[in-house]
Amino acid sequence: MTTPHHKTFVGIHLILLPLLAGCSVLGFAPYPVAHVMTDDTKAVLAQTPGNLDVPRELSKEVQVAHYLQPGDELLIETTDGDSTVRLPADQRILADGSVDLGAYGRVVVAGKTLEQAEALMQRAVFELTRESTPVNVRLIAPIHRYYVIGEVNSPGAYALTGHETVLDAIMEAGGLTARASACDLLLARPTEPSSCRVTLPVCYRSITQLGDTTTNYHLKPGDRIFVSRQSLCEELTGPLLGSKTCDRCCKRQVACCDPRIAPTNLPNFVASMFETIVPVDPPDVDAPGSDAPGSNAPALTPQDSGQPPQDPADGPTPTPGRLDGELDFGMQLR
Repeated sequence: MTTPHHKTFVGIHLILLPLLAGCSVLGFAPYPVAHVMTDDTKAVLAQTPGNLDVPRELSKEVQVAHYLQPGDELLIETTDGDSTVRLPADQRILADGSVDLGAYGRVVVAGKTLEQAEALMQRAVFELTRESTPVNVRLIAPIHRYYVIGEVNSPGAYALTGHETVLDAIMEAGGLTARASACDLLLARPTEPSSCRVTLPVCYRSITQLGDTTTNYHLKPGDRIFVSRQSLCEELTGPLLGSKTCDRCCKRQVACCDPRIAPTNLPNFVASMFETIVPVDPPDVDAPGSDAPGSNAPALTPQDSGQPPQDPADGPTPTPGRLDGELDFGMQLR
C-alpha cells in the first residue's frame, strides 16, 4: 500500500534525479566544463571603468598600416604590361614568412608593409634581370580573425574585414542559443603576458532592442567574444527577472523626442590611427653610378618602419578599402 509519505519521497527523488545526473531541462550540471564565466573574469570585468574611449558602431576606426604575416594571401604582378618579367600571382605567405617569386627566388616579407614588400621584390627582379620592373602587391585576404565562443549556434573563428561590430560577430555566429546568458557577455582583447587585461562588457539586449551603441564595439584583430551559459539561478528566475536590465548596462535609457536626430548620416570611420605610407619607387635605371653595362644601380628607398606616422591632414585623405582604410593603386600613388 502506497502512503502519502512514500509518494512525497518518490516525487522528491524524481525531481532531484535529473539534477544529480547532470542533464535536466534546466541545463544544469554539477561539473560544468565550458561556457561558464570564471570568478577571475568577473573580477577583472568589475574593474573595467565605464565610458571607455574605444571605437564603437558609430565611431569606428581604421587600423594602422597592415604588416604582412604568414597566412596572408597576396596578388603579385608587374604594372608594366610590356615587361617580360612574369611572377607567380596568387600566393599565401608561408610559415617562414616568405613568398616564391619563381625564377627570382624567395623573398621574406613577413613583418613588412605592402610597400616594403614591393621594394624587396623589385630588388630581387633587378638583381637577376638588371631591369627596373615596378611590382605591385595587393592584399587579397588578410589572416586577421576574431573569435566567437560560448553559447552561440556556430562558435568559431571568423575572418575580419574591418567593419565588424559585436552585433555583426554574434549574427555571423548564428545568434545566441536558448541557453545563453542575457548578462554574462563580454569582449576580451588580446594583451601581453603578465600585463593588464582588457575585458569589455556587452549589453546584448540594449544593442538589439534599444539601438544602444555603447557596448557595440568595433572589433579588432584577435578579439574574443564570449557568451556565457545561463546559471541555474538565471534559469529558475528567468520567467520573473529575465526582463530586467543587467547590472553592468545603462539603466537610464530615454526615448528621443524626435527620431530624426539619430546620427545616421555621420561618417562611420575616423582616421585617428591612420598611418600614411610613402610609396617606394622601383629601381631607377637612368640614375648615374651604375655598376652594370647599359644600366644603373637600383635606387631603392624602402620605408623605414621606425619613422613616425604622419598626420593624415598632411597627406591624401584615406579612402575605405583594406583594414587600414587604403585603396591600392600600385605605383600610380607616386
